Amino acid sequence: MIVRLTIWCVMLFGGITIGYQLDSILFKGLNLQLYFYILSFLIGSLLLSLVIKISKNTGRTLAKYGRQGELKRMDTNVFVDQGIYKYMRHPMHLGLLFFPLSIAFISGSLSFIIIISPLEAFLILIMVKFIEEPEAIKKFGKDYLIYKSKVPGFCFSIKCLKKLFKVVSIKTIK
Repeated sequence: MIVRLTIWCVMLFGGITIGYQLDSILFKGLNLQLYFYILSFLIGSLLLSLVIKISKNTGRTLAKYGRQGELKRMDTNVFVDQGIYKYMRHPMHLGLLFFPLSIAFISGSLSFIIIISPLEAFLILIMVKFIEEPEAIKKFGKDYLIYKSKVPGFCFSIKCLKKLFKVVSIKTIK
């Protein structure tokens, strides 16, 4: 958990720093224009609110269906294929793919928006493929492999997106 948090911090603060440095070379003065910054900030704020909503809903789904007994916060010990997880394997990561972009827009760095955040999104996809998926297979075995063969990693259909933004009640199942 600490390693992943460190990676996120490096990605975001590094993205902002490198973004502003590239902006001073590639897009001199653009981020200093008030209309660009206001529009960029509004877009970033909207994206960030969507990322937070997705993370909140998917986290609640995991808390509701993926926990049995006393566990540390954020841990799961039950395989979840309900709620949004019925339609896509990585709904929380879908939201997190847009986190660097939302921060890029909020920062107002055009280089961060068009160069760095897509690279960071690609890094997130690599982490899902080479860290998250193997961990899920190790943890849930054959159940996860069957699930993986039937459910896509990400889904952009209207049905999926509606489910993704539907508020999930935290009440536990009896």
